[in-house]
Amino acid sequence: MTVKTTNKITRRDFLGMGLAVAGSALAGCAVPDIGGDGWKTVIDGRGIPAGWTKVGFDGWSVAEGSLRGAGTTPAAAGYLVSPQSYTDFELRAEFWADHACNSGIFLRCEDRNKITADNAYEVNIFDTRPDPKYGTGAIVNVAEVNPMPKAGNRWNVFDVVARGDRLVVRLNGLQTVDVRDGKHKAGPIALQNGGGVVLFRRVEIRTL
Repeated sequence: MTVKTTNKITRRDFLGMGLAVAGSALAGCAVPDIGGDGWKTVIDGRGIPAGWTKVGFDGWSVAEGSLRGAGTTPAAAGYLVSPQSYTDFELRAEFWADHACNSGIFLRCEDRNKITADNAYEVNIFDTRPDPKYGTGAIVNVAEVNPMPKAGNRWNVFDVVARGDRLVVRLNGLQTVDVRDGKHKAGPIALQNGGGVVLFRRVEIRTL
């Protein structure tokens, strides 16, 4: 599979998208600023970083400057789990997903050896989810999204803020989730491949 990656999204581009919706989607919401100091690149598309562990199906490889996950089914999903645990943080991820992709970014995983939407927060990437209320842009079983945005067959940017019991998710600058939920306090992050193809070009984190 060949994926064109010329339309790289820079932090300046992302800031522009965020400012465009600041007066509507984010009105009255004190979401931490994007940019500035403290960002750490944890995935750069050149390989699986040292310390990250594979859990479940191993469908991970490197292709065209991105970390590629090719899953089979959710029952045989594969995960990459960070060595570090996080409590309050902001995460920014550049990703590409095909139309059939079933993927996600799991936050504050309570068990690094068994990743599920019950013991972590799953920020979903799943345009074809049978029940779209927890599809792309939602946090599965925590925060619905309506209408569900589509991420398939293009590059996208997720920006996620976890501060205390408040979780805010933006996809390409548009807010999809702003919810309070205190079930999961801290833990590593995990990237999922559970069907179709997903590419992660860059993932950055800064602690808050």
